[in-house]
Amino acid sequence: MQKAGDVVLGGLFEIHFFTVFPDLSFTSEPQQPTCHGLDTPGFRNAMTMAFAVDEINRNSNLLPNVTLGYSLYDNCVQLAIGFRAAMSLVSGQEEQFVLDETCAGTPPVIGVVGDSSSTRSIAISTVLGLYRVPMVSYFATCSCLSDRQKFPSFFRTIPSDAFQVSTMIQILKHFGWTWAGLLISDDDYGLHAARSFQSDFVQSGEGCLAYTEILSWANDQAELRRIVDVMKKSTARVVIVFAHENHVVNLMEEVVRQNVTGLQWIASEAWIAATIFQTSRLIPHLAGTLGIAIRRGEIPGLRDFLLQIRPDLHGNENSLVKLFWEYTFQCRFAPPPAGWVEAGGTICTGQEDLQDVDSKVIDMSNLRPEYNVYKAVYALAYALDDMLQCEPGRGPFSGNSCGSLKGLEPWQLVYYLQKVNFTTPFGDQVSFDENGDALPIYDIMNWLWLPDGRAKLQNVGDVKKSAFKGEELTIDEDKIYWNFESKKPPRSVCSESCPPGTRMARKKGQPVCCFDCIPCSEGKISNKTDSIECTSCPKDFWSSPQRDHCVPKKTEFLSYHEPLGICLTATSLLGTCICAVVLGIFIYHRTTPIVRANNSELSFQLLLSLKLCFLCSLLFIGRPRLWTCQLRHAVFGISFVLCVSCILVKTMVVLAVFKASKPGGGASLKWFGTMQQRGTVIVLTSIQAGICTVWIVSASPVPHKNYQYYNDKIVYECVVGSTVGFAVLLGYIGSLAVLSCLIAFIARNLPDSFNEAKFITFSMLIFCAVWVAFVPAYISSPGKYADAVEVFAILASSYGLLVALFGPKCYIILLRPERNTKKAIMGRGVE
Repeated sequence: MQKAGDVVLGGLFEIHFFTVFPDLSFTSEPQQPTCHGLDTPGFRNAMTMAFAVDEINRNSNLLPNVTLGYSLYDNCVQLAIGFRAAMSLVSGQEEQFVLDETCAGTPPVIGVVGDSSSTRSIAISTVLGLYRVPMVSYFATCSCLSDRQKFPSFFRTIPSDAFQVSTMIQILKHFGWTWAGLLISDDDYGLHAARSFQSDFVQSGEGCLAYTEILSWANDQAELRRIVDVMKKSTARVVIVFAHENHVVNLMEEVVRQNVTGLQWIASEAWIAATIFQTSRLIPHLAGTLGIAIRRGEIPGLRDFLLQIRPDLHGNENSLVKLFWEYTFQCRFAPPPAGWVEAGGTICTGQEDLQDVDSKVIDMSNLRPEYNVYKAVYALAYALDDMLQCEPGRGPFSGNSCGSLKGLEPWQLVYYLQKVNFTTPFGDQVSFDENGDALPIYDIMNWLWLPDGRAKLQNVGDVKKSAFKGEELTIDEDKIYWNFESKKPPRSVCSESCPPGTRMARKKGQPVCCFDCIPCSEGKISNKTDSIECTSCPKDFWSSPQRDHCVPKKTEFLSYHEPLGICLTATSLLGTCICAVVLGIFIYHRTTPIVRANNSELSFQLLLSLKLCFLCSLLFIGRPRLWTCQLRHAVFGISFVLCVSCILVKTMVVLAVFKASKPGGGASLKWFGTMQQRGTVIVLTSIQAGICTVWIVSASPVPHKNYQYYNDKIVYECVVGSTVGFAVLLGYIGSLAVLSCLIAFIARNLPDSFNEAKFITFSMLIFCAVWVAFVPAYISSPGKYADAVEVFAILASSYGLLVALFGPKCYIILLRPERNTKKAIMGRGVE
């Protein structure tokens, strides 16, 4: 189909879809292939180009004084035929050329609109690119065509599959579908889409493909049954079909045969709008399908142009119009085939009215590929217009030259086509990026199942990309029809999301989307869904029972608020009170013989030191602080040395008095006067004070957070600072206690008047036994129990001394006052 003009645009369209190839043997004459079966949408695409050229020629603002023509070819949906057509367009082999002596002139066509197939566009633009002949496709979407090195003069007004795949991935993410099956056609369209899905969807971690199956061109029923079986057995509820309409038809027949339901279909732009699927037989299986469709546009005046089509107006050369006419009205132009009239066939008059038949050609409600054809023609026109408006001497080419119609080179038009920028009457901006791709925009479509059993294709959103905002996906979920009982989007995941507190553990041999949820171990948490690993809590924190957040670790120390601390505190205060009571009894009865016997002053000092021993245990209870850590062992050591020193001096006085009672023994008493006794106690206690001072100054005990005893607790304790200092302190107390015990043991058999040595011996044995048992118990007790053991040892030894030394005397003072006489003390009996 041709129209003459100053410059001519070429066009490649699918007018027929069945081809009979001739015998190509060398023995026969070359023959042309025969095409059959009119493709109505392809014819409308071709007529849209004719309308756009006609509209441009009537526009005085665009290409004034230049008439556009066109030369349209049918590719019969075959690569070989489409390639031959393209070569015919650019070579002009059907025309006679008379070149002037400059060999200058306008080429046969300045650009080609087409092809509709990615495979054919790849083959054709590979050759056209060598000569920089611009080719603007309205339907070829393969992302491979964006390679400017291989296809330097290829442009398109339809988004590439890279954007289509990106849009599908956005839809999957929008509904939380991470587990999907992929069906592709066995051509560049499908194979490149599969690679894009593998890189953009799988390797990026957005989701996983449960299976990838290739739909062959041959209608292999066994292979189709196998593919449908895979779909049925898979747990993926979402199926993406990136294939052509004829592939999907065969597949859907097998889906109906096996009654496969419960799947959410995602359709590519190649078949989402195909009416062949919207039948009562297929719609129960395909209702609710979501898909991506070419942007729908409006072309004012196109319907009127199509209604004006008449075979007699286009002349004999426009055979396509006659073929369309015969197909639409089921008639034949004269001369008809033999037997046509006899069989009841009608003769075409050429005056039939298109409005009288239900023709899809004049349906303007869903202009999608046509809108891209319209934009492609205008893009070439605007590029040519920009070139012709170039001012001489200010052009973009060598020597600041401009292009002209007389010496037009195709590469010059490629330069201006790259910079074209205009807005369609429908309001869409048209421009091309550095790869020749137009600003991408798609409509999101959904198949609505109507109550009468019919299907309706409805727009539920769109996705577009702008230079400023990037990709924008808009979906109106309230309008979407879901073909499920719940009327909600299905769940399509290999494994359910791992909640906080768990981590994902991949299943061996399966995709990354298939995993088990493993609870975080103690001390680790995950605070978000689908965590790959659990993170450790900070040192002072521990994991919550749910393992979803960190909580402060429990602190442990011997507290006043817990039962053990309360008992020890009460016992300590009780001991202190008993000491105070005993001291009061002794002070009240200080003139009685039993109090005055064996140095009452030492008894008072001993009671005061015992009171300090009881009170020092309180320093071991409560949260350790620096001053309590420093004081607890110092006060404990000094208090017990003071106590044991008093006992030691008491014991030595007993022996001295016994020796003084013997002839010639009075001299020994001069060493144990009151001043000497006080001085001995002070000196012995000062030594311990010196030990404590050196210890605190050199290696002071400090509070410490111990993380070793328990994982989920912090044990507050006082580290001794210097083990040697602690050992010397205990050793000094022990040595004095052993010495007191030995001296008391020696004096145990003295006359009854000095039988206090027996009580001293008994008290020292208790004291030594307690502290000998304390050392291993202290070492083996963790945390607060070490402090509890030490407090228990202090209280046990203090009570032992208090009861053994003062219990018998209080008994006599309070209950047996008749024995509290000088005669009884001297051993003369009770009067």
